[in-house]
Amino acid sequence: MHNKGKFIAFEGIDGSGKSTQIRILAERLKIQGDTCYTTMEPTDSPIGSLIHQIMTGRIKTDNKVIAALFVADRLDHLLNDVDGIVSKVNEGITVLTDRYYFSSYAYQSVDMPMDWIIQANEQSSQILRPSVNIFIDTDPDIAMERIARNRFHRELFEKKARLIEVREKYLEAFEKQKDVERVMVVDGNRSEREIAEDIWGKLMLLPESAAYQ
Repeated sequence: MHNKGKFIAFEGIDGSGKSTQIRILAERLKIQGDTCYTTMEPTDSPIGSLIHQIMTGRIKTDNKVIAALFVADRLDHLLNDVDGIVSKVNEGITVLTDRYYFSSYAYQSVDMPMDWIIQANEQSSQILRPSVNIFIDTDPDIAMERIARNRFHRELFEKKARLIEVREKYLEAFEKQKDVERVMVVDGNRSEREIAEDIWGKLMLLPESAAYQ
């Protein structure tokens, strides 16, 4: 039994297939005997529910307010005493999250200075930095096709022009944070199975790969 679980954050533009890859990886880790917990941001907490209402256009507010709500939701995601990520990792559980603070850096910096957003999320990064951030790098055209196939409505952030900007902001954020963050970039323009095999193979090459064997 490992003293601490791993914390793996999946990142990517909408339609990149993060939730599918999280499910596949969690199943694979469980077969190996790992205890896994999958989660996502925004959460389904009261703060997360408010964010969902803003993202679907039911509530209007300023971009700084949205950024601050994400910060609050993330801190609660880490620290709440019912199913907080920190307590799970400390119990030796491997936590896989669909989005973490790089999503804030990428999506919110389209409208605001990225350095401000990174600073606003500093508490979260100090509390728990991912063992690895897995970025599923997907062409916005392919992402839009997947969104159109799989969803009945599109949230604010799912317009093609915005996805192009968000992808560029992700790459900018990874460059800014390259000295403090471990980022694994995976080609997301392939089949689910090919992407899953690539993620698994790259996880095996990480310094802590013993944790997955």
